[in-house]
Amino acid sequence: MRLATIKLDGAEIAGIVTERGVTPIKALNAAKGAAWEETMFALIETGQLKELTGWYNDGGRAELANIPGAVPYDKVVYAPLYRNPKRIFGIGLNYVDHAGDIGDAAPQGFPGSFFKMADTLIGEGDEIRLPALKEAQKTTAEAELGVILGKRCRDVSEDNWLDAVAGYTTILDMTEESILKGNDFVKGNPRYLTIVKNFPTFFSFGPQLVTPDEVPDVLKLEVQSVRNGEVYAKNVVANMTHRPARLVSLHSSIQGWYAGDVLSTGTPRAFGLADGDVAECRIVGPDGFAMEPLKNPVVDLKKHPEKA
Repeated sequence: MRLATIKLDGAEIAGIVTERGVTPIKALNAAKGAAWEETMFALIETGQLKELTGWYNDGGRAELANIPGAVPYDKVVYAPLYRNPKRIFGIGLNYVDHAGDIGDAAPQGFPGSFFKMADTLIGEGDEIRLPALKEAQKTTAEAELGVILGKRCRDVSEDNWLDAVAGYTTILDMTEESILKGNDFVKGNPRYLTIVKNFPTFFSFGPQLVTPDEVPDVLKLEVQSVRNGEVYAKNVVANMTHRPARLVSLHSSIQGWYAGDVLSTGTPRAFGLADGDVAECRIVGPDGFAMEPLKNPVVDLKKHPEKA
């Protein structure tokens, strides 16, 4: 099943993706006299997402064709999947190729990692805003596979990692790389990682959540970093130094997980952003599988201070 959060009548509501468009959960509730949660975070946090997936796979998909209230795709306006995850957890240098880009070795024993704040979060079509700060001279974007945690848990084994997963999504993670590496205004330092990852609009999230049953083998997914419609870099999940099963299991034994936590698993390669660009994450797989792409236009606040 695929779900999205859409903007409708002044609210951001969850819906199921169908051939006709996105059917709001509230329309499903009205048609069936059901009481599913009507926002994405609540669906995940209460455990109802797994129940809804079971209904969908056991005949619900066919029922949706006759349920009124679907929003046609030409009317759909996506929002982020949800606004306030308790934690956004990023993994750095997880593909060897990307580590080489910045002159570092891919971490082996433990993954390179960092937290992002929820107020960095934007959704499909929202602007990535390059900072007005004079020290910020080069912002990069990183296309990544996102893993959404489905429950509060600790000490999850690698064999059972999918029990903790609500779904997957596309992510664009931004970094103010020039501050990290240094420039004419500041001497670079790896301890600046929290600073360079947490400017406003530096985490784009969505537009769709894909439940694990739709992805038979996550290791075969190909993540593509796309700039202005051209694929800049790509790699398959199997080539990660630390694969999703290890990332979910390992961190469950460190800080644990909450329902709705977001794990951003690393990028094939980062690309620089300039005013007027469009950054994009595409994730594809075998037999024509593809997630809905995530696209964001870029605005440089140094050139457009009125948008700051």
